Amino acid sequence: MKTFGFDKPDYFGAADLRICQSVFDIVASKAGVEPTSEEGERIAAIVVQLYRQGVKEPDRLRVLVESARGINIANAA
Repeated sequence: MKTFGFDKPDYFGAADLRICQSVFDIVASKAGVEPTSEEGERIAAIVVQLYRQGVKEPDRLRVLVESARGINIANAA
């Protein structure tokens, strides 16, 4: 009999979505990126991809997303 891996769901719960949304909002805002632009979509995709790969801590996730997109937040503010 086949068992299902319920210990590792392949969906986002409300808490997961809140973390990803908050990181996306910070990165997009500080970088001056319109959330619905192509760059905004790229940032969102990277946030989700890294989160699914296990980067769950918001500050670490933000730093990795900024790095992936070449965003220097220290100079953008």
